[in-house]
Amino acid sequence: VQLQASGGGLAQAGGSLRLSCVVSGFTLDRYAIGWFRQAPGKEREEVACIASSDAKTYYPASAKGRFTISRDVGNSRVYLEMTTLQTEDSAIYFCAAKSNWYRGKYDYWGQGTQVTVSS
Repeated sequence: VQLQASGGGLAQAGGSLRLSCVVSGFTLDRYAIGWFRQAPGKEREEVACIASSDAKTYYPASAKGRFTISRDVGNSRVYLEMTTLQTEDSAIYFCAAKSNWYRGKYDYWGQGTQVTVSS
């Protein structure tokens, strides 16, 4: 099982970035995928999740209205579209997979991709 995030980089405040997570070893209709971020000195934060069975989504207040998670089951990819970026969005972003939408614990984690938002 592998997850690999990509698409990070440098963006201006107010701009947009799209992150991609490609998975292997399982299919997206069996595992929910979450996007997380962690900034230096801060706790890891979940910013989006998409369910396996019906693709329902979850966003915390910090991401709602600005971030959109989507998936392409056939290509084993999950995307995180981030708009109206703020400097506080700067962090390493990770994708992770869990077999049960209702369980908080994730089973598999990928390596992260750095997002830096400049003012």
